[in-house]
Amino acid sequence: MPRKRTRQESPRLYYELADWFHLLTAPEDYAQEADFCRQVLIDNSRIPIKTMLELGSGGGNDASHMKAYFQLTLTDLSEKMLNISRRINPECEHIQGDMRDLRLGRQFDAVFVHDAISYMVTESDLSKAIKTAFVHCRPGGVSLFVPDYVRESFTPETNHHGHDGGSRAMRYLEWTWDPDPNDTSYFVDFAYLLREGESITCESERHIMGLFGKNNWQNIMEKTGFTIKVIERKADWEPPIGTQLFLGVKPGG
Repeated sequence: MPRKRTRQESPRLYYELADWFHLLTAPEDYAQEADFCRQVLIDNSRIPIKTMLELGSGGGNDASHMKAYFQLTLTDLSEKMLNISRRINPECEHIQGDMRDLRLGRQFDAVFVHDAISYMVTESDLSKAIKTAFVHCRPGGVSLFVPDYVRESFTPETNHHGHDGGSRAMRYLEWTWDPDPNDTSYFVDFAYLLREGESITCESERHIMGLFGKNNWQNIMEKTGFTIKVIERKADWEPPIGTQLFLGVKPGG
């Protein structure tokens, strides 16, 4: 059995550095991908999609584009990230909770889990998150998961980007690598350059992410009760990740 790497502490990016989040990744960066995912949901649902639950909604970047089409309920582990989202999505419902054990006592036409699903490092945690989606999905509805990578197509890489925001600006270096191809995780090491006025500080941290094969995904989703479909897309916008999406249709409807 592959060993499981110890789970990290909560990334500082989503807590003490949360106010910088939209300078790392801005809502406008998500327009194309959000539109693609929205169309996948609509095309595969057996029922009309009016309501959608997003697990791990972060700073609300995807929601800023999807809220024109669906009534959204946004959930995240970090209350600070929810506050960031509230600034740009005040009309959406926001609820703090862990996607592994969240239970709202109601169902939605669709459930969406973007790259936050990549923080599920063990099969147990991934199963719990998929179960949460299943429980909250209305029969005939759909759940869409967008991991950054699957095991079969993982390749190390580096990226850099950032944004300006008045007197503040941020630039970052992102280094993605896997020191042990026999376990279910990989590393993303970040270096952040934070500018306020003319002063610049540097912060760094490691994010430990989950990495599973297509068969792992399919087996877990099928055991949960979903009818599964793997969506392939071309990496036609930056960053070129999330090229395999896992869609589950809940029986019934």
